[in-house]
Amino acid sequence: MLDYIYRGRLLNIGHRGARAAAPENTLAAFRRAVEMGADGVELDVMLSRDGALVIHHDFKLGRTEDGKGKVGRLTLAQLKRLDAGGWKDAQFAGERIPTLAEVFHVLDRQVVVNVELKTQSWTPDGLEEAVVAEIKRSHMVDMVVISSFNPFALLRIRDLAATLPIGLLYSPDQLPHLSRAWLRPLIRPDALHPRHDMVTPRFVTWAKKRGYRINTWTVNEPDEMRRLIRLGVDAIISDVPDVLGQVLLEMGKRR
Repeated sequence: MLDYIYRGRLLNIGHRGARAAAPENTLAAFRRAVEMGADGVELDVMLSRDGALVIHHDFKLGRTEDGKGKVGRLTLAQLKRLDAGGWKDAQFAGERIPTLAEVFHVLDRQVVVNVELKTQSWTPDGLEEAVVAEIKRSHMVDMVVISSFNPFALLRIRDLAATLPIGLLYSPDQLPHLSRAWLRPLIRPDALHPRHDMVTPRFVTWAKKRGYRINTWTVNEPDEMRRLIRLGVDAIISDVPDVLGQVLLEMGKRR
């Protein structure tokens, strides 16, 4: 399952692009990840007030741009006026919040894209439908994995496009029914996306026996990268894809 994405290798996925080297979730960060040799990038997508698919991690503005308020209360035009790069370094001043279509266009099918759905809604809000439509329009059906902490969002993806691969995100600081992935049998994910400290030898054996791919996050320390590689995870999501690439090379996982 999903062999067409993994192609027999452990995937090096840049977290929000190359987040340590460039402002997260910007075109600069995604370009930098590709330059560093990443096999893919991870990004966060949500809806603007006028229904545009914008790439942004936080529901509120202010941490990574010169704006205030909730992302979903501004139009795309308003969001595009914000500087999303100057906070990182002066060289990135003027970077804008991109759309999903812009990211797909810039990456041009060079790498896999892990699209994380940022929604807290239990009921349809248009995000999943818009994401599926853009994936198809951009001819990215064979280049994406869709993930979310929201199991209902993943269920909606299943209903809209049953063949698109989905990954269930979870971490130990969530409520028990989420942190223990109790809805997993209902969602039928292709991959599990646990936080890296949840990945143990027992977990890997359990997941592999059931046919799940294991894509873990956010791994920035070389020793932890080595531990996870030895355990046999399928993808590592990292802020430093250049460091991960070097570790993979040292361990004989890259030529």
